[in-house]
Amino acid sequence: MNQNVTYWIDMAEYDLETARAMLLTKRYLYVAFMCHQTIEKSLKAIIAGTDDNNEPPKIHNLVRLTERSALSEELSPQQKKFISMLAPMNVEARYTAYKEEIASGLSEKKCAELIKETEDLYSWIKQRLSVT
Repeated sequence: MNQNVTYWIDMAEYDLETARAMLLTKRYLYVAFMCHQTIEKSLKAIIAGTDDNNEPPKIHNLVRLTERSALSEELSPQQKKFISMLAPMNVEARYTAYKEEIASGLSEKKCAELIKETEDLYSWIKQRLSVT
């Protein structure tokens, strides 16, 4: 695994651990944000491992990153649905106008489910790294 791939995986691991910590402290908005970050960085690891210049694009759109990573055809319908649901969490968690709206839909149970789905998708993506 090249150094750039390792960097992105290390960052994804850190963000997943942060999501778990945010759940424990009941900071639900940041659970969703860190789940997004975990998937974003794991997709960037795939891109770094397959792209000739090893430099993922400086974007945050999970759907576009999935397409760029060439994983979009391999994703199950459930994984695609999860990515679509998680995609806006990056922007909406950062801006005041959206924070209350997003936070109102996040409970401890919902965030625990987000983390579980993130862990599952993250593991699936990491398995693809050993194939590429």
